[in-house]
Amino acid sequence: MNFIKPEEIIDDLPLEKGMAAADFGCGSGGWVIPLSKKLEDGIVYAVDLLEEPLSALRGKVERESISNIKIIRENIEEGTEIRSDSVDLVLMTNFLFQVEDRKKVFSEAERILRTDGILLVVEWRLDSTLAPSIAKIGPEEVKGLAEEAGFKLEEEFQAGMHHYGFIYKKKKNE
Repeated sequence: MNFIKPEEIIDDLPLEKGMAAADFGCGSGGWVIPLSKKLEDGIVYAVDLLEEPLSALRGKVERESISNIKIIRENIEEGTEIRSDSVDLVLMTNFLFQVEDRKKVFSEAERILRTDGILLVVEWRLDSTLAPSIAKIGPEEVKGLAEEAGFKLEEEFQAGMHHYGFIYKKKKNE
């Protein structure tokens, strides 16, 4: 497997049809569309700061008549309109390398996730020749940020030849 296949990674997650999910930095919907199909009775919040990819996503949603995606244009570093403790899954895929205040993004994921909710992080490997050269983020930094924000590492995996991935669970409040 050379490139990430969102459908395969999503299929491996313990998801049920009525769950709620949020995709931080969703872009034009490479993860949102397959996720919406898996969570057919649930809802997927597609959150991004940039209007251009969100506009492309709106077009895809309309063409495919998808009704369970809510598109939100917000700066995740400043928080989102998503209610606290309301989602079962947060995706951060090819997103963190673009973020200035990564602590705030992890904090926002922790805020909106239910206890035992899942956080999926997929990022460019530092040695990938295809990765954008800007601000790559290594796995150790991701682990530190996630742990500091209250997440427990459940699984570490290689997501194709150019990405690494982590599955975290939100810890119970003690």
